[in-house]
Amino acid sequence: MRSFTAVASIPNNVPVDVGQARLGVRWVDVGPPVRAELIVMPHRSEESSHYEVLLGETFPVGEETWRFADLDMVGVDEWEVTVRRSDEREMMEPPTGNLWKPARLRPYGHLDEARVQSVEAALGVRLPPSYRDWLRRNNGAQPEVEHHIPGVPFILMPERPLFGVHPEHPPFDLVQAQQVHRDPWLSSAWLVIANPSGGLLVISTRSSDGNIYFAHESDLVGPPGPHASAARERKLRGVARSMGYLLGRLTPTDRDRLPPAQILPPGTLTEMPRDEDGPR
Repeated sequence: MRSFTAVASIPNNVPVDVGQARLGVRWVDVGPPVRAELIVMPHRSEESSHYEVLLGETFPVGEETWRFADLDMVGVDEWEVTVRRSDEREMMEPPTGNLWKPARLRPYGHLDEARVQSVEAALGVRLPPSYRDWLRRNNGAQPEVEHHIPGVPFILMPERPLFGVHPEHPPFDLVQAQQVHRDPWLSSAWLVIANPSGGLLVISTRSSDGNIYFAHESDLVGPPGPHASAARERKLRGVARSMGYLLGRLTPTDRDRLPPAQILPPGTLTEMPRDEDGPR
């Protein structure tokens, strides 16, 4: 029995029914070459099959053959894979989706363990593990150009970097940023890690999950005190589950369009390094 669906778009983390099975995507990799792991989940079986395929290659779905036809990315964790049933009537159209490319950030260096501990002592908190590790390895980072996250109203600029340990330069210093940017508006349950145009990027000091939140500048108003701070904190918007995912979502604003997906000819394969803190 053949399915009637000829083309399916599969968003990240959302399986799609194509008739004989449901299809999901475990990860995508921009490469080059572009590739993905497709998961085939037959309706009449509890076992699923996994296929790592390059853009343009085919994989089996029951008695049918399907093709990884396109990939369109908004960010490292927001994308859509297009698959197409392949047969004698298939129209081989070139991919038109756009690929995510890494943020252009310049780390300031690294910190030894003693320096990180002294910062925690000055802040009076133990930093969340994922953020602590990122800070130790990078000591903050300066964007080469303006960056944003699509759909989130802020701009991270070279003159407004991700904070590090820079006591000699207060505007970039993590400890001094709390006095200037956090204490007038939020409680000590939060740590401001950047002051982009449009608001603040913050992380919880009372949770180890490492989630990053955005405080819109329009919410940073009103009188000081616990009651007003609590009201402001209820309006915080989650933007990333870790520093790795935050960097993965940052997009340079000087790119009108992301680079297009391409089917590479055989013999042109190269490997790209993967961020262990984000998807492939």
